[in-house]
Amino acid sequence: MSTPAEDVKPLAKKKKKVPFNYSPYVRGGKLPHIWCPGCGHGIVLKCLLRALHTTEISKDDIAMVSGIGCSSRTPGYVDFNTLHTLHGRALAYATGLKMAKPKLKVIVTTGDGDALAIGGNHFIHACRRNLDMTILVYNNSIYGMTSGQSSPTTPQGKISTTGRYGNIEPTFDTCSLAQAAGATFVARGTAYHFQELEKVIFEAMMHKGTSVVDVIDACPTYYGRFNKYKTPTEMMEKIEKEGTVSVKQADKLLPEELQGKLLRGVLYKSDRPEYCEEYNKLVIAVQAK
Repeated sequence: MSTPAEDVKPLAKKKKKVPFNYSPYVRGGKLPHIWCPGCGHGIVLKCLLRALHTTEISKDDIAMVSGIGCSSRTPGYVDFNTLHTLHGRALAYATGLKMAKPKLKVIVTTGDGDALAIGGNHFIHACRRNLDMTILVYNNSIYGMTSGQSSPTTPQGKISTTGRYGNIEPTFDTCSLAQAAGATFVARGTAYHFQELEKVIFEAMMHKGTSVVDVIDACPTYYGRFNKYKTPTEMMEKIEKEGTVSVKQADKLLPEELQGKLLRGVLYKSDRPEYCEEYNKLVIAVQAK
């Protein structure tokens, strides 16, 4: 006959959570990064690396392309095939790279100015063609690298070096623009909601076709100071936490409750022939004649 002590089953040992190891994905000697204290770009980089790890794609099969700007410094820190190009031209280079090496997983890191202003034409046509690549738009609503000029996503009324009395131009909605131009995967995330962002980036990279992720993050050095935010934390709470709502939450809210808020999550997804595959079919057909 067993004793009471013998009847008690031992508690299952809790597995220790092993910290994520970033070192295989980071280029040696490049850290600490040059982004300002409180900048959201470091959080986005973390989410990007974790998402890439989850895909299990070999580092040799990944190519990261950028233009010019704070966000475009990202390839300098990662141990992949990388290409740091001209202002606004990242998507043109990425298109050529994907056409030449269609098996590569091409990721473009760009900013709201780099992608939507000087690079706006390339952005539209990259979405239209539907090449299999992922475009991450680090959207901090200002030109952070060149002293805080207004960008295509600077909200009306907000201050910048080129709008000292408040920006009067209407803003681009990155996601609406991408969808209208033909991108087959469109999503939005924030540096504040980093766990959501990691999942969205992963899903974007696994999609076949042009995927665009509008990443809302903060520039405390220029945008924050110009517009009287006291701390980077306040910016994240006001802009990213209170200024956005998830797609799931939005279904339960009234239109007036959604007024002025940006939606987070996967906003649009569709299937359409991928450009490189269609181009290859054309080459084969021409050669067969």
